[in-house]
Order: sequence, then C-alpha cells, then structure tokens
Amino acid sequence: MSPPNNALTRIAAVQMVSGSDLQTNLQTAEHWVREAHRQGASLVLLPEYFCLMGKKDTDKCAIAEPEGTGPQSPIQARMAALAGALGIWLAAGTIPLQSSTPPRIRNSLLVYNPKGESVACYDKLHLFSFQNGQEQYDESRTIAAGSRPVACDTVAGRTGLSVCYDIRFPELYRSMASEQPLDLILVPAAFTATTGQAHWEVLLRTRAIENQCWLLASAQGGLHDNGRRTWGQSMVIDPWGRVVSQVKEGEGVAIADLNPAQTAEVRLNLPALTHRRLGA
Repeated sequence: MSPPNNALTRIAAVQMVSGSDLQTNLQTAEHWVREAHRQGASLVLLPEYFCLMGKKDTDKCAIAEPEGTGPQSPIQARMAALAGALGIWLAAGTIPLQSSTPPRIRNSLLVYNPKGESVACYDKLHLFSFQNGQEQYDESRTIAAGSRPVACDTVAGRTGLSVCYDIRFPELYRSMASEQPLDLILVPAAFTATTGQAHWEVLLRTRAIENQCWLLASAQGGLHDNGRRTWGQSMVIDPWGRVVSQVKEGEGVAIADLNPAQTAEVRLNLPALTHRRLGA
C-alpha cells in the first residue's frame, strides 16, 4: 500500500505527559489526535504508555486487556473508534495487553486503519534496564518480551513498528526491511531524561539515515505525577537524517509531510541499501 509517486502523506507524532489517571490520559490522547487530524494528518502516532504512567510499575498490569475490541478491552475499543470516526491511520503505542505469563503484560503498539480495524500488533521486543545509583529501571519485572518484528502497510507505505528501547538495536530494523525497504519507522517512547539527553536524537537520526526512510517518534515529555521525568523531543526525521518537525517538552504535535520523492532521491543519490554485503 505504498503511496502514489510524489504523493505527500502528512504524519504526526503526539507528545504527552501522561499521569496516573487512565480516563484523563485517554481524553488527552484523543484531544491531540483530533488536533493532528485538524491539521491534516492522515497517520498519527501516540507515545508509549499514553494511557497510563502509574504510581507503581505494576499499575499498568492492572489495566491490561485481552487483545481485541470487545467489552473487556475498552482502551482498544476507544482507539479503534477514534480512528474510524476521523478516518485516519492511528498507531496507538503503547497499550498494556494480557500475556501468556501473567502477571506480566505485553507492551504493545497497535495500528488501526481508517475503518477502525486493527491491522497490526507489535509487542515490544527489547526490555529496558538501567541503573546509575539514583535511577533504576527493569521492564522485565512487569513486561513479557515480544517474539518477532512486525511491519505493515499503511498510507505512508511500508511501516516498521518499534517501541522506545528498540531504537538501540539496528538489526531489528534490518530484519523488517529484509524483503522490502521501509518507507517509515514508528517509535513511540518514554525515554528517561538521563538517557534521552545523551542518546535519543542521535539514535533516531541514525536509524533514519541507515534505513534511508522517514522516522516518526512520539514521546512522553515532562515531569509525571509519579516523579519520573521523561525527555520528550518528539520529532519527524527525513531520510537524510534531518529533523523537520519537533516538540521539545510538554504536550503537543510534531507534524510534517512525508514525501516519497525525497526518499527515492536519497536512495538514488546514495544507494547504500544496495551496497550492503553482510546479512544481505
């Protein structure tokens, strides 16, 4: 479902500062999705943990849903209905889904088409762990790792799905592009201020440059009511690695037009994807 030659696709990354109240977060997410749609976006990405940044790591486990849009899955049902009502592609990243190893949950990015149908579900593969004395994180305590890469066709073309810490693993994106180059990479995230300040932008720009594709990164960006501070800097990056739209801190929308002709020009002028030798 690649976009027609030279047809522009407006894409948007929502930045939030989610808190510990589920309904407030969902209302905020819907507000910004509607704002992106008002500005002409046909594909909108929400950040990791958009629905809940709990007081405790285990809080997200308490709201985990079975995959689907039935009565037991109100978050998914609401996102599907929103995509259908606006007639947009909505990448809702991330929603806590029930796993086969409870009480751990899946940290899942779901993609809905303009009819409100779920067309892809990616469970975060790489689980973040970090400690520097003052900060300690270990996602494996509450999250079950995914088992496979996922790419899907959207209005923006071939779209690779990833979540936050995944951005540190370039082989993930190579595997998604093994049969067809990616047109767009999605990265919903909740990078800590510490790691974000050091690595966020350089990692995102590198993934866009080496895959010669657009990248849409939607982040949490500010001080949350659980005391955690996230880095923000949601952005749209073009295939040459240039940041073309950005929200630095707080809530907002980074929005830009994905231009397939620009992707083609970069790949023609610097055909790095055809020069690969190892793992080709």
